[in-house]
Amino acid sequence: MTLFDYDREIRREHPVFCGVDEAGRGPLAGDVYAAAVIFEDSVVIDGINDSKKLSEKKREQLFDEITAKASAYCIAAASVEEIEKYNILEATYIAMRRAVEGLGIKPELALVDGNRVPPMPCRVETLVKGDGTSASIAAASILAKVSRDRYMLELAEKYPQYQFERHKGYGTKLHNELILQYGPAPVHRMSFLKKLYAKQGQ
Repeated sequence: MTLFDYDREIRREHPVFCGVDEAGRGPLAGDVYAAAVIFEDSVVIDGINDSKKLSEKKREQLFDEITAKASAYCIAAASVEEIEKYNILEATYIAMRRAVEGLGIKPELALVDGNRVPPMPCRVETLVKGDGTSASIAAASILAKVSRDRYMLELAEKYPQYQFERHKGYGTKLHNELILQYGPAPVHRMSFLKKLYAKQGQ
C-alpha cells in the first residue's frame, strides 16, 4: 500500500482530513515548526516520504509541488519564548494547533504523527511513524522541515558565529563548542543547554 493509498482509506470515513507533523523538537536553538496539509483524493505526488529520508534538494522540490497541489496547507511555529515558558511538548502542540487552525478548509479529522494527542479544533487520531505511512503526514513533515531549515539559514546570517547553516541548531559537537565559546544567543533554548553547562561544571 502506498502512502496515497493509505490516505484514500482514511477518506472513506473522513473525506476531508489533514495530515500534521512537526520539525525541530530536538534542537538547542530556534522555534519549533509544524504543518498541516489537506489533499484531494485525486492528487498523487511522486517521491513523497518521511522528510528525514529525503535529501535537502528533494525536500525543496517536493515543497513546491505540495504547496501547488494541496487543497489547503498551513505552516506555523511556536517561539523559543513559548518553548521556555511551557516546555517543548506543549510548544509543539501550540504550533500544530496553529497549523490546523490556519487551514483555509476546515478538516473533520487531524491525523497527527506520533502517539500523543494535541488539543485541536477537530477530531484527532495519532499514527506512529505516520510520516512513512500517510502521504498527508509526510507532506506536512516536508513543509515543516523545509520551512524550519530556511528559518535557520536566516538565523545563520543574523548570528554567523554559531554556523546554524551547518547543523540547523541541533546539538552537534560543533554547535556545542560554539555555544561554549561565544555563550548562548537569544535564539537558544536555555532549558536545553542545562546538560551542556552541567558537563562543564557551570
